[in-house]
Order: sequence, then structure tokens, then C-alpha cells
Amino acid sequence: MATWDDVVEIAMRYPEVEETTSWQTPSLKVKGRFFARLRTEAEGGLAIVCDPSEKAALLASGDPAFYTTRHYDGSAMILVDLDRIDEPRLTELIEDAWYAKAPVRVKKAWEET
Repeated sequence: MATWDDVVEIAMRYPEVEETTSWQTPSLKVKGRFFARLRTEAEGGLAIVCDPSEKAALLASGDPAFYTTRHYDGSAMILVDLDRIDEPRLTELIEDAWYAKAPVRVKKAWEET
């Protein structure tokens, strides 16, 4: 079972990540670009940036860790049930979201390390 603190700990492994708020909820940004937030809505979960084709595959997989709501249908974000995701998969999702939003300069510097 993962928590928001676990999400933050994983995200902080990547350069230029800051913990902040978005829509009055805890969120993560890379150089000011939003990539994840903890939802306080009734369905809860982690809203995280996700490639649309990856989102479709995750939702089609039937894995109960992944879901969406009408608000997120058609968006490049997927909802994650932190109680149902394992750490390796969560880490992969966070890295992918960070990579999707990080500026080219930040990505290049990270790739060179």
C-alpha cells in the first residue's frame, strides 16, 4: 500500500521536482509543470500524467489499481488507487510522468548522470 509520502519520496529522485499544491490538493511539479496530484474527491486516488495510449492499455488491463472518471476521460491523466499499486509500477508511472513534463534541458541533464 503506497501513500502520498511514498509518491513524494519517489518523485524527489528526479531533478527539479517540487512538492506544492494544485486545486487546493498536494501536487508535484517539475520546473513549475504539473505532473501529479493527490485527489480529495470522493473517488480519491492519485491523478498522474500518462500517455493516452498507455492510459488506454492500463484501463483495458483490468488491473483494479487503475481507473478514470468522466472528468478525466479523454485527458492525458490516469487515476491510481494507491492501496492497490506496487512500488515498482508506481515508480515507473512517476518517472514517465516526470519525463513527459520535464523541460528538455532537465531531461538531458538527468540522462547524462
